[in-house]
Amino acid sequence: MRAALVSAALSFAALPAFADARITVLMDLLKVSEVTEILRAEGLEYVSELDADMLQGQGGDFFAVQTDQIYETGRIAETVRQALENGLSDADLDALIGWYSTGTGARIVDLENAARSAISDPAVEEAARTGFEARADADDPHVALVRQFVEDNDLLTRNVSGAMTSNYRFFTGLADGGFYEQSEEQILAEVYAQRDEIREDTESWLNGYLLMAYQPLSLAEFEAYVAFSASPAGQSLNAALFDGFETVYRDISYALGRAVALSARGNDI
Repeated sequence: MRAALVSAALSFAALPAFADARITVLMDLLKVSEVTEILRAEGLEYVSELDADMLQGQGGDFFAVQTDQIYETGRIAETVRQALENGLSDADLDALIGWYSTGTGARIVDLENAARSAISDPAVEEAARTGFEARADADDPHVALVRQFVEDNDLLTRNVSGAMTSNYRFFTGLADGGFYEQSEEQILAEVYAQRDEIREDTESWLNGYLLMAYQPLSLAEFEAYVAFSASPAGQSLNAALFDGFETVYRDISYALGRAVALSARGNDI
């Protein structure tokens, strides 16, 4: 009996490690490390725009060091890991690892990442937006599947909400850092005033990106992916990823606002 109890205790003690290992497997299949590098590259490009637009190109070494740390890929990946651990059940992990271990699942990850990297080029982004618009009124099965995918996963609402939260956090960081004086009510009013513009821009970007990413798929492959994304495991993954990346962007946006403010104050001194 004692030996059995010891064995049981050891077995239960191993469960968290096994779960951690499966989260690592899923993150590898989703190529989260590659995603974090893409987001870092996007972020540092945005930092250059902030430096030019808000600091007159005078951010200097302080701003460069601060923003380099803000977009540290290890921290982004760890935040996503925590969201996956909190949001996925054992059954979800089984289904997700099974799906993304297939050739179609792996190809979809590669297509998504390649499209996300490419669309950071303004010319590619414009081509993606206009490409969707040109096909939007036609009887195009890929366009129909993009729309179904967006609806099934609530992508437009979630992305608009995330963008507005990020804007709020950025303005709050600016105010807390002393860049300007604005009350929370003023910041909220400014953010909500942009809601319709954000929604229109997000919808255009999202449709263009998704069509560009999934166009190489056959209809059968795309239909299978849309169906899987609507499954319980697919919905759990979608929710967990949004939770993780919304936390990432919320923290990044506030930190960027403070970094801009502190850099501006340093230059004034």
